Amino acid sequence: MDYVALGKSNLMVSRAAFGAQSLELVKDEETVSALIKAAYDDGVNFYDTSNQSPESERRLGKALAAVRRDVYIATKTSAANADELSAAVESSLDNLQTDYIDLYQLENPSCLPAKDGSDGLIERLMELKQAGKIKHIGIVTESMEIALSMLVSDVPWESLQFPFNMLYGEETENLTKEFYKSDIGFIAMRPLCGGIISNIPLALGYIRQFENVVPIWGSTNIEELQQILYFAKNPPNIDEKFNEECAEIRARFN
Repeated sequence: MDYVALGKSNLMVSRAAFGAQSLELVKDEETVSALIKAAYDDGVNFYDTSNQSPESERRLGKALAAVRRDVYIATKTSAANADELSAAVESSLDNLQTDYIDLYQLENPSCLPAKDGSDGLIERLMELKQAGKIKHIGIVTESMEIALSMLVSDVPWESLQFPFNMLYGEETENLTKEFYKSDIGFIAMRPLCGGIISNIPLALGYIRQFENVVPIWGSTNIEELQQILYFAKNPPNIDEKFNEECAEIRARFN
């Protein structure tokens, strides 16, 4: 498994991250444990979930309890003000059975929170960092405008989670490069575009061309996870045939 520094956070995360938000959909906790163990045993050390799915947080926390100090856990909140944020952090800490969160993300804000904003979000994030309850901060968004505004913000954002796969094109490719220049981690959600892309090695190989991008793979069955883990360690060659196949998929859906 390859590892990459997640921007200025310097978290050395696996280049295949486990998307745990859908763990609530898995039929039983034994299957959840098997999924997490398979990922961990194969070198995955970065797990992403959300306080919007507390059962997924609980299942992830339980499955990682024995190896907590060896992994990085990211979660997120859609809190709109400081009090909601504090409550969400405490809820996540309890669900995840941990006393700190490695990466805490604001999810789909209507605009990028600013220092001294009336919502108090940034001030509270800084207080929670100072208290050691969260270690690093980021944004989850589908808005290109919000993503670009992070590059000129005076808030020390450390990561962006943004949709990215071979169907998104040049604008998003350029965005990953700008975040690399700014030393802000880039986490790619929807690497299979919500299931539209069925070719896992092609999807993974495309994203691996961008050294700073960490894709989050959501798996609810062991067969799919094993395929992802295999190609994460044995990526396809980027050659003329690979580029032709990528172009064919883009032409089909664009």
